[in-house]
Amino acid sequence: MQLRGVHVVLSFLFRCIAADVDYTRFVNPFIGSEGAIPGYAYGGGDIFVGGTLPFGMVKVGIDTYEEAVNMSALNGGWTPKGKVTGISLLHESGTGGGPKYGFPAQMPLTSISEPINLLDNRTYWQSRVGDDSASVGHFRTKLENGVTVELSATRHAGIMEYTFLGGEKHVLVDMSHYLPHVSRAWDSQFYTGGEIEIQSNGATYTGYTSIAGGWNVGPPVTIFVCGEFNVPFQRAKAFSGRNTFPTGRHFRSFNNGSIPQPTFQGNSARSGPMNDRVGAVFSWNDTSPSQIKSRVGISFMSVEKACAYKNEELASWDLQKTAQSARDEWNRDVFSKIRVDTGESANKTRLALLYSSLYFMHLIPSERIGENPLWESDEPYWDDFYTMWDLFRNQVSLWHLIQPTYYESMIRALIDIFRKEGFLPDGRSGNYNGLVQGGSNADNVLADAYVKGLRGAINWTEGYAAVKKDAEVLPFYDINPVDPQGSLKEGRGALDDWVPLGYVSADRNTRCISKTVEYALNDFALSQIATGEAPGDRELYLRRSAGWQLSWDHQAVSRNFSGFIMPRYSNGTFEKTYDITNCGDCNWSDESYEGTAFEYSFVIPHDAKTMIRFMGGPKHFEERLDYVFKPNTSGVDLGVNGLGITTIMNIANEPDFATPYLYNYINKQYKSVQRSRALANDFYFNTSNGIPGNSDAGALNCWLIWQMLGMYPIVTTPVYLLESPWFHDINMTVNHDKTLRIRADGLDEEDGRACFYVQGVSINGVQWDRNWFEHGDMDIMTEGGEIKFQLGCEMKQWETSNVPPSPGHIVLDHELESP
Repeated sequence: MQLRGVHVVLSFLFRCIAADVDYTRFVNPFIGSEGAIPGYAYGGGDIFVGGTLPFGMVKVGIDTYEEAVNMSALNGGWTPKGKVTGISLLHESGTGGGPKYGFPAQMPLTSISEPINLLDNRTYWQSRVGDDSASVGHFRTKLENGVTVELSATRHAGIMEYTFLGGEKHVLVDMSHYLPHVSRAWDSQFYTGGEIEIQSNGATYTGYTSIAGGWNVGPPVTIFVCGEFNVPFQRAKAFSGRNTFPTGRHFRSFNNGSIPQPTFQGNSARSGPMNDRVGAVFSWNDTSPSQIKSRVGISFMSVEKACAYKNEELASWDLQKTAQSARDEWNRDVFSKIRVDTGESANKTRLALLYSSLYFMHLIPSERIGENPLWESDEPYWDDFYTMWDLFRNQVSLWHLIQPTYYESMIRALIDIFRKEGFLPDGRSGNYNGLVQGGSNADNVLADAYVKGLRGAINWTEGYAAVKKDAEVLPFYDINPVDPQGSLKEGRGALDDWVPLGYVSADRNTRCISKTVEYALNDFALSQIATGEAPGDRELYLRRSAGWQLSWDHQAVSRNFSGFIMPRYSNGTFEKTYDITNCGDCNWSDESYEGTAFEYSFVIPHDAKTMIRFMGGPKHFEERLDYVFKPNTSGVDLGVNGLGITTIMNIANEPDFATPYLYNYINKQYKSVQRSRALANDFYFNTSNGIPGNSDAGALNCWLIWQMLGMYPIVTTPVYLLESPWFHDINMTVNHDKTLRIRADGLDEEDGRACFYVQGVSINGVQWDRNWFEHGDMDIMTEGGEIKFQLGCEMKQWETSNVPPSPGHIVLDHELESP
């Protein structure tokens, strides 16, 4: 009782201190904005750069077109050297697939005369002058035409400030603008119609735009718009024109005629039956103020809601005030949840990495409560889960601790999507499920929350019904052109193999290796929830979770190691010529997705015990684990998913996230610390190319945060592996208002010394003899307390008790045992 009282007082004091700290000054919004090739986004983080709030619906930023197109990554809108084609309010962040959103848009222009064609981005796009400036809640750039652009946002509205040098002043509103996919057609977005009306007050316009396609090949997304200018415009003209492709694509007309030109139509324009492009151009005289501001509200529901957001959330025209309000919210709701010393002696690079990583893992998904156009419900609504394949590895586990309110809301929304649409999403954007990269990984998300005791207003009866449907019902084939075998929209498209065979076959389904591994974990996730919700189902799904063993070929050999997950045919035979270190394109139609068979053979988090035995026992397992960290061993061109990485272990890609920590399972935790710390130091920097691959909705950033905290979660279980913290004193808010204090006595990395190896650990004053703990141990993750690490320079095998558990351990038939 006395100890708990001390923690309550400390929690109160730390929260008071945190309220006075502006953590946003440590955030670098450009980390990951550039790839390994200087000046290009290719191989970088594909991040959004602009103004937004935590999980904000509006993400206002520039849209760019980057040449050469084979080096382009337009997903977040911003690219290092790309030409600005517009300023829009909807964006994703960190996503590696095809672009989504990039609408609705404005563009400040200093001329609308020939050769400017308002239907052709290429006639008015702008290079940027100097370096862009960005901070939390604020973005600034200067265009080649002399216009300075500043941006900020609230949850449902954006504010733009255009400073002209003089002369002509115009703002183009293009309802047909979107982010294009310049290198392929199957998942490019396309415009399906819109409307714009210029109001008689001389300052306001309203309308809507509908854009379809994009990353998950979704139906049209309709956005209602309400925009206003602070200075009444002198002239405004609505226009329409043929529905052509914007930026970077050829113009297509029905008769191969000349390039379409806009037709001006007075105060309003509608698409009509041919889905004409529509927009308007607003103009001011030379005598008007040089600074023109615009505030724009958007809604998926109605123009009325869009106008209400504009008026209520942006009651002031003061952009700096809006940006400050955004900084206050980020400090209060995100950055203050993990507090470290920010004084003069603090390592500023580490502060930048910590708080920037927290920033990027709170950009998507998008909270859209009250903005669900598909059905009425009392449940919350969220979108832009892009994707569960990325998020489940470690990100949801951190949200569980530091954002329990947001996280509970997300899970309720996921279950409500199942209730109304029939399946949980594995990916979702634009109010539409897809794409499924492997398993039905929302199952893992729900299980991770369930075993750690998240209840609140979650209907777990329906939650279990949702994951059980994933395990039992084959989804309709969605005829996606990238996969001729199985649905990519939702569910598990290879259940036709998994249920009767126990594995995914190489001849009847794509991605047989990665799907087999992921379906196994999905079924283990079901068994975890079934333990409390449907005990009679537990053993069924626990046994099915061992299906990965059926794809383990004990005779397969690669690099002098024996036994791997391999392609297996439906007749029971194994593919004997498959290259274990090369997955080809490692894409939708290959045997393994974004990882080789060598890598996926390590990805069995629920049954490491059997995995280690199949690899020949602890000694051979350790030798194989050592090998994947050796330089120049990779057998595959990793492309954007690990540009410049030469090891088999690929920290840029999610399947390998937990691999560096597997030494804990042989009680050699010091090696986990050594490997993971080296990866963080080698691939994470406070620079524009400061992460090793696309951010994947913040998943890569979150990996680094766990590294800094000195622990790592084993998803779908309550287990955390103990590692080594990066700060002497960390105070983390858990379970809404409790404080978990993480102390690192003896931490010393100065003068070339590497004194970060664990010598001992205590939890709430109890000396710990294992290199792991569970969520409920000592109430540490629910009531707070203290984890104290004693660190030093010696690589010490300090743990003396049991290795981390393998709760999915199942022994199948004897012939599957290793020799």
